[in-house]
Amino acid sequence: MIVYGRNPVREAIRGPRAVSRVWASPGAAREPWLEGQAVAIAGGEEIAQRCGSTAHQGICADVAPFHYADAQEILNGPPGVIVALDQVQDPQNLGAICRSAECAGARAVVITERRAAEVTPAVCKASAGAVEHLPVARVRNLTDFLQDAKRAGRWCYGADGGAPLAYDAVDYGESPVLVLGAEGRGLRPRVAASCDALVAIPLRGRIESLSVGAAASVLLYAACSGTPAP
Repeated sequence: MIVYGRNPVREAIRGPRAVSRVWASPGAAREPWLEGQAVAIAGGEEIAQRCGSTAHQGICADVAPFHYADAQEILNGPPGVIVALDQVQDPQNLGAICRSAECAGARAVVITERRAAEVTPAVCKASAGAVEHLPVARVRNLTDFLQDAKRAGRWCYGADGGAPLAYDAVDYGESPVLVLGAEGRGLRPRVAASCDALVAIPLRGRIESLSVGAAASVLLYAACSGTPAP
């Protein structure tokens, strides 16, 4: 996988994945965190060709494939907030959610295998490298995962703009699962029905909804405020 952008490359070097080679412009090659790395000096066009994007900020790296975490191990692990995404398809939204989850202190993000964005270089870039430090698991059936989560003692809270319960009126406890739906359509009915409760974020302006990335940030900081740091 060719990861691009200064933050994603830096976090890939800091994270568990092996980085075999880095290509950098003369300016980017002077970054102190590149010390000890095999860096090849390259122009902007060459870097763009290697990574397939002009948003490379003068640097890209050949990184080992992303390793997905095991969903059951996450459920059986330490307490903490888990974010479950119901077929979120936009890589920018997935990256933004992973960034917020890592910054807020969440334990993991869970995504679906089908009809959903996966961890790609674009997601690494949008997450500012947060995916290098945050477990991300893929599940075949999100409803089954939520049932497993409840059997493990975790409460599941789905985001629904029409829910009567306000997001800040909930005691999330130490190990909630925050469930957010796809762009535009929200949670699928079966997924919503699998949640213990649905919560809404009040909208006081004229726009009808928040992006799933923005909604995730609001819920994450509400839920993580009383949970132990990872």
